[in-house]
Amino acid sequence: MIELFTAATPNGYKVSIALEELEVDYKVRKIDFNKGEQREDWFLKINPNGRIPAIIDHEAGGLRVFESGAILIYLAEKYGRLIPSDEKERVECLCWLMFQMGGIGPMQGQANVFGKYFDEKIPSAISRYRNECRRLYSVLDTHLKGKEWICNEFSIADIANWAWIRSYKWSELDISGLANLRLWMDRMVERPACLKGCTIPPRQEASKQIQSAKSIIQK
Repeated sequence: MIELFTAATPNGYKVSIALEELEVDYKVRKIDFNKGEQREDWFLKINPNGRIPAIIDHEAGGLRVFESGAILIYLAEKYGRLIPSDEKERVECLCWLMFQMGGIGPMQGQANVFGKYFDEKIPSAISRYRNECRRLYSVLDTHLKGKEWICNEFSIADIANWAWIRSYKWSELDISGLANLRLWMDRMVERPACLKGCTIPPRQEASKQIQSAKSIIQK
């Protein structure tokens, strides 16, 4: 049994989507940011960085895995799915996973912080991060030309990138003219596991979501 410690965030959804795609049994433990559960000693033993998601694989003797990218790789390799078996294609998959981990995730996260969560609006910061998100989206759009998925098969690279890009409207990002990206997003929402995964755990109402985000940023 996989125990998932998570919250309603793009990084959290990556893992719940993957678990749904893999069709394995898992238990969800929602971490309440407003109560500061991510900073409690019991959780820091699972993830010393105090962030979600994290998992405990009870079938593997209570093995803990934290960082969403590491969890995706662990699950894909454990169950032999969602990552190419061919070495060259596997490396390509990992490259695009890291593209999300080091690019889209941090940049869109900062766009949300400055554009949504901070009471003081700093136009230069908002513009900087939203423009960088657009650039990264364009890189992916170019790569997707003539492709069904980011790699030659559906993989954790698709899951990781979509978990963030799916919320582009809320982040107030522009995807006009990115036809390949839009077609890929349409294919993603046709997958039942993707749709179910991004409802686990259920998202809070907007005001509580912002309050939760501020509680993390300020401490």
